[in-house]
Amino acid sequence: MDLRQLRYFVAIAEQGSFSRAAQVLNVAQPALSAHVRNMEADLGAELLHRSPQGVQATEAGTTLLRNARIILGQLAEAEAEVRGHAAVISGEVRIGIPGTISLKLAVPLILAVRARYPGVRLRLAEAMSGFVLDWLRGGRVDLAILYLPAPDRGLASEHLFTEELTLFGPSGGVEGVAGPPVRSSDGAVAFAEVARLPLILPGAAHGLREMLERLAAKRRVALNTGFDVDSYAAIKDLVARGLGYSILPLHAIAEEVAAGRLNRWQIANPVAEREVHLVRQTDRPLPREVTAVAELCREVMRDMVADGGWQGARPAGGAEARR
Repeated sequence: MDLRQLRYFVAIAEQGSFSRAAQVLNVAQPALSAHVRNMEADLGAELLHRSPQGVQATEAGTTLLRNARIILGQLAEAEAEVRGHAAVISGEVRIGIPGTISLKLAVPLILAVRARYPGVRLRLAEAMSGFVLDWLRGGRVDLAILYLPAPDRGLASEHLFTEELTLFGPSGGVEGVAGPPVRSSDGAVAFAEVARLPLILPGAAHGLREMLERLAAKRRVALNTGFDVDSYAAIKDLVARGLGYSILPLHAIAEEVAAGRLNRWQIANPVAEREVHLVRQTDRPLPREVTAVAELCREVMRDMVADGGWQGARPAGGAEARR
């Protein structure tokens, strides 16, 4: 016997009719009769008594009916329990994230994961983007947020949004250095002029520095970097003390600008922008918890951009970067 035969037998016994059971099961009546004959042959006992008034379970059939209901009920319970377990997303998800992104994303993402997937343990590892990419390559993180599309085969990059980079300096100016030459029409500073200012920037391994070096090469200018500092807090502190200027995303300095500790200027010709990408591995299936957190990460960041919570950012697919 198999489970299908048990279901057919229970339906026939409960309906008291082969024809009504055939309608309920959407199975041809001759097929039901054949299944019952096979069951009776296998068990060596008559299971159903056929009469003009319908069919009734024999004594052996009543015994089988009682046990069949138990078996089918246990099967349904097991299926429901397994499906319920599958619906609960749990496990550990590791995300590599650059410092400037972590400033904005870490707390909202942790709160969102806690609210939607309480069984997931989220681990955020912060480092420069070059290190984050190496972590993803080596399997030390499940997802990465990067400023450039990952060049590797086996990695997929999804452009989420583009954020503006801004020049900033101390509110009192840098001693012995003339302020940035602002274009009177829109208050922006040409990138070539920005490059000549005494700059405090992240080191060469940082994605932001790499992007600025590429812009400088295209404009055939050299960045006048006085200090290489791989700490955003230290960069802002050094700038506030009057040791130079720097370039960071607008959201990273918005609080200091609002408090009057720093001044900022837009960068023009070209506008300095960078893309933010969510990167994952494609050479093996992602666990359900990683897929779920990746989707939530997209949702949180896009919502922050859409409602203005991520200053200086615009969604992917919007207006092209200004030149």
